[in-house]
Amino acid sequence: MTKKPSPRIRVPKFQGVYTRESLVRRHKGAPDKCFDICYRDQRGKLVWEKIGWMSEKYTAAMASQIRAERVRAIRHGEDLPKQKPKEVTLGEVWKRYDEWLDAGKTKPADDRGSYDKHIKPVFEDMLLSKISPFDLERVKITLLNKGLAPATVKHVLVIIRQLINKAISWGMWKGENPIKKIKLPALNNRRERFLTKTETGKLLKALQVISPLVHDIALLSLHTGMRAGEIFSLKWSHIDIENGFIHIADPKNKRSRKAFMTSTIKDMFASYEVGKPEDFVYRSTRGKKIKEVSHTFDRVVKDLKINEGIKDPRQKVVFHTLRHTFASWLAIQGTPILTIKELMGHQSLAMTERYSHLSPDHKKQAVEGIESYFAAVETTAGDDVTEKQQGS
Repeated sequence: MTKKPSPRIRVPKFQGVYTRESLVRRHKGAPDKCFDICYRDQRGKLVWEKIGWMSEKYTAAMASQIRAERVRAIRHGEDLPKQKPKEVTLGEVWKRYDEWLDAGKTKPADDRGSYDKHIKPVFEDMLLSKISPFDLERVKITLLNKGLAPATVKHVLVIIRQLINKAISWGMWKGENPIKKIKLPALNNRRERFLTKTETGKLLKALQVISPLVHDIALLSLHTGMRAGEIFSLKWSHIDIENGFIHIADPKNKRSRKAFMTSTIKDMFASYEVGKPEDFVYRSTRGKKIKEVSHTFDRVVKDLKINEGIKDPRQKVVFHTLRHTFASWLAIQGTPILTIKELMGHQSLAMTERYSHLSPDHKKQAVEGIESYFAAVETTAGDDVTEKQQGS
């Protein structure tokens, strides 16, 4: 909640001069004071003008002198200096951004949580013009030193970048975004871990007993490589059991694609009671769209001790590991990397190439195939020698 500004207090002996204390700035161990003046323009409208801070060497006498110049200019018809455009704080921008979030972001709670925890305490009352690259660099280092993951710190800085960009595009502020001058934390959060057949069997069996719903969602991800969010967004109009297609209409990269049903998935969908075309296939206990993976999944993983002794977060099994397992198993069985790219819905081949190391046998077979050519060369060379000997 934004603090209310301190009230203006009239300065004795100086007509039209007022002072107010800062809620943030300090000067000589006490709150800094700002001098304001007021006067009426040619139309009789009351005008308030900020003069400056005591820490900037301004005094009540200086403010009174400036006011006298303004009044004199009005009486004699001289042009007054143009009012500076109103500046805004990051907290003021956040209020409008917060209203936009629900329609503008798929996960607004993530932005709200990061703002409340990491941005609001530092920047809420700071004017956009006063936020410097140094301030942002200091926040980045502070958060990293606290042990926050680089991805979390990057998300905080990206929110600040978006806030300032929105302030510019919404006409709330004019200026350059200071975040352009700092380097965002580098990420290395690619998951390498995928499930073995034994781990998969134990996981599915345990989920089936505890939560058939979570079991089916996990099974669908393992058989199609679908993300959790894509599964939660599935509607019955997206399911084509007859042709074995799943239309993924709202993927992460905004490019729709088709997933192919295995016989297991076909049977699973066939066992459901089909809803209306716009009904979600998987719904919460309240009949609403599911927004996140149930904690049941993590509890089962913990009970099975699948992550026991593993410290690196990238090696721990989470729901997204199921999608990674799908791609890894495809690579192991020799599926072309381009096919995996299309099935996974990756935007670039570089995202899929991390699975290429899982099919080393095909590289070996390719090299071994060269021997057949050398054998043919040697045979041909031998035939030529024999023909020359017979000819002599």
